Amino acid sequence: MRFNRRNFLLGSGIGALGILGFSEQSDCLEIGNFTQKNNPIRDTINSCRPSNSLEALMQGNQRFVRAWQQSNAARTTTERASIMSSLWLDHCFLTSSVLENEQAPWATVFTCADSRVSPEWIFNTAPSDLFVIRSAGNTAFDAAIASIEYSVTALKSPLIMVMGHSNCGAVKAARQSEPLPPLLEELIAPIRANIHPNTDLEQSIKENTWNTTQQLIKNSELLASASKHGSLKIITSYFDIESGNVYII
Repeated sequence: MRFNRRNFLLGSGIGALGILGFSEQSDCLEIGNFTQKNNPIRDTINSCRPSNSLEALMQGNQRFVRAWQQSNAARTTTERASIMSSLWLDHCFLTSSVLENEQAPWATVFTCADSRVSPEWIFNTAPSDLFVIRSAGNTAFDAAIASIEYSVTALKSPLIMVMGHSNCGAVKAARQSEPLPPLLEELIAPIRANIHPNTDLEQSIKENTWNTTQQLIKNSELLASASKHGSLKIITSYFDIESGNVYII
């Protein structure tokens, strides 16, 4: 039996998104009036918000894994498409009229720009569920950190998942000595700083992802404070393309 997300979704009782616990005593910055009471649009959006964001991501990934692996055995592209499309049957979908006015993603995913790595598919989520930041090699550049800060403060995202993936081309490039165009050299410089020599590709990818996670906390007082006070969870993970599995590292 397929797992139904509605079994663990909270109703509109989340209200003002107190899950993050930002208050006047907190060091975290509040952007805009996102905690106003009696906001029907906000309450409707919250009706699709799970009680445990990490659990929701990992259970969504397992649904994806089952379909991903079943589709590998499909004999035709039509059969493969039918298997993959079945993933979307049990979602809590919001109307466009609601989403036009506001968003409330329940997780932030910071990952690689690789075309094989699509968080919405990998975690079997609906539109508006995830706030996604992507760049080749998922390095902690300033604009990415600022975007994550926005998701945490303005959108009240309670979880950040930094996700590397198997066979990452950016990490491959960082492990090589061949000269690259200037902007690409600038892109991979942080990756080279994140990895150790004489490690294999998979370990280098995991090292880069782990160090990126640490840099989010090091370079953002806001994220460090929220993590320290327990209002924000920051997770490091690794996506294996062949199996479809996401592993916490």
